[in-house]
Amino acid sequence: MQQTFKLRKFTPDDLQSVMQINRVCLPENYTDYFFIDLHQRFPETFIVAEENGKIVGYIMCRIEVGLNNFGFSGLIRKGHVVSIAIMPQARRKGIATALLNQAMDGMRYYKAKQCYLEVRVTNVAGVQLYKKLGFEVSRTINGYYSDGEDAYMMTKKL
Repeated sequence: MQQTFKLRKFTPDDLQSVMQINRVCLPENYTDYFFIDLHQRFPETFIVAEENGKIVGYIMCRIEVGLNNFGFSGLIRKGHVVSIAIMPQARRKGIATALLNQAMDGMRYYKAKQCYLEVRVTNVAGVQLYKKLGFEVSRTINGYYSDGEDAYMMTKKL
């Protein structure tokens, strides 16, 4: 399949496009400050996808220090996928996979040893994608989303 999109790092000029994708695709919306703060702190893990010169998807992440989710004791650096979204008309083209792979490379740049994310238990396509990329469900978080829906926490070693 011919790749119709290109990936690049987010720039502040992309903010309105990314916020629009966030509003269209996800019920969880963030302030402009939140996006810019993540970009300033972790630019290697804030990536946009463009198709025909227009932004059609994004991923933004942060690096945290926390307990290892794989049962080893001690603190490690973890990459957290805060948000990923692809416009409906741009889905099923490999954009989410490409964004996740590039963001995980960025997490390795920051010396993260694992990556995790939360996904709605009803988001079957998302769960399947993450499993295909090697993520495993590490636990269920009851009532994680503002509408009360549960989330799976999914984790992958980097």
